[in-house]
Amino acid sequence: MFEFFIAKRYLKSKHTINFITIISILSTIGITIGVAALVVVLSVFNGFGSLVTSILVNFDPHIRVTVTSDDGYSQIDAFQKKLSTTDMVQSYYPFVDGKVILLNNKTYEILNLKGVTEHKKDESWGVNTKILSGSFNIFSEEEPDKIVLGLPIALRLSCRIGDTIQVTSANQIEKTITNFAIPSSKRFIVAGIFESNNKDYDLSYAFTSLESGQNILGLRGRITGYEIRLTNIDYSNEVKESLIAEFGTDNFSIDTWYDLHKDLYSVMLVERWSAYIILCLIIAVATFNILGSLTMSVVEKRKEIGVLRSMGTNDKSILQIFMFEGILIGIIGTVIGCLIGLFVCYLQIKYNFYPLDPTKYIIEALPIEIRISDIIVISGMSMLLSFLASLYPAKRAVKTEIIDAIKWE
Repeated sequence: MFEFFIAKRYLKSKHTINFITIISILSTIGITIGVAALVVVLSVFNGFGSLVTSILVNFDPHIRVTVTSDDGYSQIDAFQKKLSTTDMVQSYYPFVDGKVILLNNKTYEILNLKGVTEHKKDESWGVNTKILSGSFNIFSEEEPDKIVLGLPIALRLSCRIGDTIQVTSANQIEKTITNFAIPSSKRFIVAGIFESNNKDYDLSYAFTSLESGQNILGLRGRITGYEIRLTNIDYSNEVKESLIAEFGTDNFSIDTWYDLHKDLYSVMLVERWSAYIILCLIIAVATFNILGSLTMSVVEKRKEIGVLRSMGTNDKSILQIFMFEGILIGIIGTVIGCLIGLFVCYLQIKYNFYPLDPTKYIIEALPIEIRISDIIVISGMSMLLSFLASLYPAKRAVKTEIIDAIKWE
């Protein structure tokens, strides 16, 4: 089509270089920088997001079900049957969870004690895969009971493998105060020390067997809920909705891995969008240059426009010529920007040219994850801004009168 051909010719100035050419080049460079920065920054956010998810999911279940009322215990058998007949469920185990006070050498710590079943030690996820010292052998029936602590807690309590610590349930403390009695506590042997690379877990959780947890927490054979592992993490919402549809939310709290860390992911999403908007401003400024350069191009090409109109070129074709000129600038900047951004990401993935200090971080290099959806969104946004910036100059070109344009020719 001749409109595209003329638009391409208009991008090349009659002179070697002039002011309009400089502005067009600056527009292209601005779009290139903005697009490249967006590709790299969003890929870094994707990398960190996937890293955080892998760390959390390697420690947490895909779905956690908590019994929230006494009526919920009457539905436990039906709940277990539902889980055992759901194809997307790979495994599920009961657990207990409650606040306890750990005491050793006149130092105490308050945290959550979690009681798990023996099947847990054979799983490829969770605390049993993060043992730093000792073992996850907490299921022995021999007295005293066994416990696994996070590394920061073990350091604060100055305890090592084989040491004995006192454990008291927070509920027992409350009953002791109200009944004016001496609080009862149990001795636990430290069987293992774990480090999950997540300080919230390391500082907040200790682990023991299900039976030991029930005894110290005073649950009398009851459980807190179930931890569910799925065949694919992508089934989380589907399985959650299925359980809610059958059992409701009055007696059970059903949370996916995302729900368990919703605040964290919300902060990450805000940071991602903030970076996206800020970098989009770079592209927006570049598209303002497109508007300026095309407006001046309309003035410069006024006589050519008049000649085209005198030869029978209609308003639509005149509009398309200058629209194509602006869009071409956007396409060139977008393509080059995407290529540069992808090249930088490739270098980081392949050669880790931006390393991180392993003594301060749990990873050795900046994580990168390229997503085609991001490339499409970035390219589409860049092209849309280029299109909008071309509208005003193109409409101004359409309003050019033939007589005024060529009367001095």
